[in-house]
Amino acid sequence: MISPANRRMILIAALVLALDQFTKNMVLRFLGPREDKIILDGFFKLVNWGNTGAAWSLFRDRNAILAWVSAAALVGLILWRRHFHVQVLLGQISLGLICGGIAGNLVDRITTRHQVVDFLRFYLYTRNGVEIGFPAFNVADSAICAGVGLLILISCREDSAAPSRPAPEARTEN
Repeated sequence: MISPANRRMILIAALVLALDQFTKNMVLRFLGPREDKIILDGFFKLVNWGNTGAAWSLFRDRNAILAWVSAAALVGLILWRRHFHVQVLLGQISLGLICGGIAGNLVDRITTRHQVVDFLRFYLYTRNGVEIGFPAFNVADSAICAGVGLLILISCREDSAAPSRPAPEARTEN
């Protein structure tokens, strides 16, 4: 039988995966490769950018290796989930977000796409009219970042709530 905590993590991961794949499919349906659609001029646009690397296109053209690393990370998180604060609701949410995000990008890497579809782009124009901005990302990336942020928050809260150990007493010789 699956515990309520595991059911919550599975549900969250499934929702993230479904939303991620739905949004990527909509982008692929309505935008051609490297095409964009300005939503707020000078701030936000939808793009259709393929990424064969990791965050910020690190390890570009290493899709197969990154797929194996993602699969191993996903299996590791599932096997060792009890070490990630899953006894508290925020821990369950964070692990669900991380697993769903990894699964979403892994689906992209191992299907016919062979690259992760990034489509959310925040940017600004410089005085020269040159566009600078945050690298494009997707729902899966957002879920992973939010999940990791929650884990850090939980860890910090636990560290600050843990009672401090008294310093060992110095021995004096008589």
